[in-house]
Amino acid sequence: MAKLRATVSIDEEKCKGCELCIPVCPPQVLRLADHFNGKGYHPVQLVGECTGCEMCFLVCPDYVLEIYRGSGAPAPAAEARS
Repeated sequence: MAKLRATVSIDEEKCKGCELCIPVCPPQVLRLADHFNGKGYHPVQLVGECTGCEMCFLVCPDYVLEIYRGSGAPAPAAEARS
């Protein structure tokens, strides 16, 4: 069975760098960026290959993450939270 591949879209300006998404990421591909956003926070950034598990999406209190699988369509959880 092939590994699911996905992309994470991050709204850096809404991210307050709470880091809740970082430890729940199974492939450990999220980290805080070196730069600041407009509010003075280090936003989270993707630094590797996402598997599309949606754990980061589920724990984010500010809805800054969107998961896109394969064709680029939003993952089912993203549609449900809209």
